[in-house]
Amino acid sequence: VQLQASGGGLVQAGGSLRLSCAASGRILSSYVMGWFRQAPGKEREFVAGINWSGGSTDYQDSVKGRFTISRDNAKNTMYLQMVSLKPEDTAVYSCAAVRGIHIRTMARDYDYWGQGTLVTVSS
Repeated sequence: VQLQASGGGLVQAGGSLRLSCAASGRILSSYVMGWFRQAPGKEREFVAGINWSGGSTDYQDSVKGRFTISRDNAKNTMYLQMVSLKPEDTAVYSCAAVRGIHIRTMARDYDYWGQGTLVTVSS
């Protein structure tokens, strides 16, 4: 599975962005997927995860109510809609996938990773 993340950029606090993660090589419908982020000087952290059907999602507490993860298996693509962005959301965001049923929140549980896309939120 090859993953390609896109959609990052520079936005003012309170603004919105939508990240995309396009997959190739395998059909993603049997994969759990997730978004992680890593800010400068900090460890990578779980942001959001979604099960194979999109019927189950999980979020880091700090993004609940502001971020929405979704997927379109027909397009082999996952999304992260981010609204009410804050400067502390600034990070490199990466998408990941692992074959399975249940959402994983630990980076080490994922087998496939896309390159990151930088999100910068100015105050």
